[in-house]
Amino acid sequence: MKPSTPTPRPRFHLSLLTSAVLASLSCSALAQTPAASAGLREVTVSADEDKGYAPAAARSATKSSAPLRDIPQSVNVVTEQLIEDQNATSMEAALRNVPGVSMSHGDGQRDQVLIRGFSAISDMFVDGVRDDALYFRDLSDVERVEVLKGPAAVLYGRGSSGGIINRVTKKPIFGSPFGGEVSLGVGSNGYTRATADLNTPIGEAMAFRLNVAGEDSDSYRDQQFTQRYNVAPSLAIKFSPQTDLLLQYTNLRDERLTDFGVPALNGRPVDVPRGTYYGSANAKRDDTVTSKVQSFTATLNHRFSDTLEVRNTTRFSDYKLDRNNTLPSGTTDPVALTVGRTRGFVDRDEDGWFNQTDFTWRNELGGFKQEWLMGAELGVQRKRAYTVSSNVGYQRVNIFNPVVDPLPIPAAAFAADSAIPSDSEFQTAAVYFQDQITLSPQWKALVGLRYDDYRQETSFERKLDTLQRTDREFSPRAGLVWQPTPAQSYYVSWSRSFQPSGENFALSTSTVDADPEVTVNREIGAKFELLDGQLNFTTALFNLERSGMKNTDPNNPRRQINVGTQRTNGLELALNGRLPGRWDLSAGYAFLDAEMTKSIATVSQQQLPIGAPIPVQGQTAPLTPRNSAFVWAMKELGHGFSAGGGLNYVGERYASLTNRVTLPAYMTADLAANYKAERYEVQLNLKNITDKDYYISGHGSVDNLVLPGPGREVQLTLRAKF
Repeated sequence: MKPSTPTPRPRFHLSLLTSAVLASLSCSALAQTPAASAGLREVTVSADEDKGYAPAAARSATKSSAPLRDIPQSVNVVTEQLIEDQNATSMEAALRNVPGVSMSHGDGQRDQVLIRGFSAISDMFVDGVRDDALYFRDLSDVERVEVLKGPAAVLYGRGSSGGIINRVTKKPIFGSPFGGEVSLGVGSNGYTRATADLNTPIGEAMAFRLNVAGEDSDSYRDQQFTQRYNVAPSLAIKFSPQTDLLLQYTNLRDERLTDFGVPALNGRPVDVPRGTYYGSANAKRDDTVTSKVQSFTATLNHRFSDTLEVRNTTRFSDYKLDRNNTLPSGTTDPVALTVGRTRGFVDRDEDGWFNQTDFTWRNELGGFKQEWLMGAELGVQRKRAYTVSSNVGYQRVNIFNPVVDPLPIPAAAFAADSAIPSDSEFQTAAVYFQDQITLSPQWKALVGLRYDDYRQETSFERKLDTLQRTDREFSPRAGLVWQPTPAQSYYVSWSRSFQPSGENFALSTSTVDADPEVTVNREIGAKFELLDGQLNFTTALFNLERSGMKNTDPNNPRRQINVGTQRTNGLELALNGRLPGRWDLSAGYAFLDAEMTKSIATVSQQQLPIGAPIPVQGQTAPLTPRNSAFVWAMKELGHGFSAGGGLNYVGERYASLTNRVTLPAYMTADLAANYKAERYEVQLNLKNITDKDYYISGHGSVDNLVLPGPGREVQLTLRAKF
């Protein structure tokens, strides 16, 4: 039972009307209509043009809808059609279509992946605005997912060692009569999901869109369940041909079992049925996690002329987390065949706002056509965290028969310093610029620079002193593109980002004095448009290095110092688009050599006897396969029918930096078929058709807590369109 806690400080909430007025008063925007002037300009892609698997443009890399061939950096786009064909309902499922991305189970409470060997826990964005709360996102209001590889601090600020993940949301459509679609999905493991996507004009100057989803499902994991809903209305108002306002609201609630997976034994995940759960015998009572997320966004766009545009985005968000868990995080005993369990809970209460203003100016200076982006970002995030955890391994259970009720959390755990509630505030103030330059018809350049003033303050509700630090950092980017023909692009790029102490979490006495870690990416690549632009092939060769990583000071265990370095050398390939014979194709491959090249840190394995500490230097980064690949294809068969499927291969990965536990390589196969008529659609998805046993993800920092993947699944989706 959780003890009563002090009442959180009052939160600042604004009504929808007030938020809209504030956005309007900021008098900024970026016109959605492309300029008619010559030279670099925004490329607007309509919904019809963006069907299929190969989009023509992406916003994430430049904050304008730039052609992918003009971007000197690796960008992968998971389109709406690909998400629908695979019946992907989670970020994890969508991101399997991106080379260089690997999975973490996120403590059973959140979306979490690694990009190029680096955790992206805080690198989630929605329509270009930071969305770093720890929850599972729903895709019902998502048009597509864009992944910008490598440091992206030049536009997005702190973080982003391996890259950022940006969800592009569905928005109202002007000039379209009332219409949309509703769907119902049913399947194995009690899968039940319903969605609605409705769009309607309101006169000639407004359009309204509503996206709704509800899910109530069981799982292949014992006692696991998912109960969630997502409601996302949006309203677009066109004040004039030059000015429009977009208002968006999101309300999401997600409840499920807090599932940390299974322990490891003798260097491998323990050999038990994939559904074996190591938490409470009554998980619905003891081990659930509930996330509640609300956000309101106002985006005002204004075009002063064909060459000058401005855009202002203001977003307010509120997030609450109630997590309870029992997990096998202690040591495993290969003789007694037991594993230690830990029990605890996490309460998080967060709110905040961001405001971004972007001016886009297209001109010709010095004989070169240019597109300038000049912007500023302000933001405040307030985060209260209350975490209590028993001592690791306070209760031991049989490794093959772990289903017993957990013991109560010891009273001493509530009195520990780690259990003192913390209140943190994060303030962002930044300015940035970017210039896309056409040097000649064959040569283009991209340069940019951002300056951040990032302030953190953490106070504690008893005993401990308040901690503060401020980091002021420059984040540059530069790239050069050579296009010998319209269908070929070759590029080189360099970018830098910073990762401050704490970053999105509470400061501690050990980290408050540590300097930001720094990530640098060096990349060369090529992009080809094949088959008259219907098929896109991209390749990137890169060196990604994060230096100044915090390690415990051997002369002062209470202090962290910046002496570690991790680097990833890698190759990525991606092929997306349409092949002759009416085949839609998405395929990718990644080779990642991720290593801790410098460190004074040591770690310990979790199997008894523990033995001597293991030096981190020279170890392979966890949860990062050396080789991974995927392919997915759908063929139109005529008369409304189509069919296809795919393969997903993931090589061996280490569960943690000990490199003592290996998650075996695996390959899964999926099939899909659908029938589309004018007013309805029937879709069948068969996932993991061979019922392959495999491990989809792990925790990353410990050898235990490895999550088995789902077995064979059948899902049937019915859609009605009107």
